[in-house]
Amino acid sequence: MGKYYRIVCGICFVISIAACQTIPLSEQNTIHPDHQWNSVKPEKYLFNITDTNQLYKVIFVIRHHNSYHYKNIWIELNHSSASEPSKKEAFNLNLADDQKGWLGTGMDDLYDQRIPLYSKPVKLKYGMHTFIIKHTMREDPLQNILSTGIRIEKAAL
Repeated sequence: MGKYYRIVCGICFVISIAACQTIPLSEQNTIHPDHQWNSVKPEKYLFNITDTNQLYKVIFVIRHHNSYHYKNIWIELNHSSASEPSKKEAFNLNLADDQKGWLGTGMDDLYDQRIPLYSKPVKLKYGMHTFIIKHTMREDPLQNILSTGIRIEKAAL
């Protein structure tokens, strides 16, 4: 019995190691302890890109209360790198709709959302990339926001 038990445990161990594949990514967030996001203080994130053969997803990350006042959020993204000039873009991101309510995953009255900023993965050049985000909503500071950030993840080929 002991011999078969060791063999089965060994096989299960090998299968569990082979099944655990990590998604290469990097995520940086800013926590807003007073649950207010002030547009006067843009958030700056640095990502070092070493694999230039890969396509990347650039994702906006937000955690908010159920009492957030809007179904969307307007953000401004400023992206630059050593080899590229700075590029500023505005995004209108939907957080809720009339049929489903909040689109993210929720627990109690908190919701997490990861929203891709581009419809297709993008190619990023080698080196350090700077992403600066701020909201451009009329309400400032923006209430009921717990954290915001940027996530860079390798796209599946």
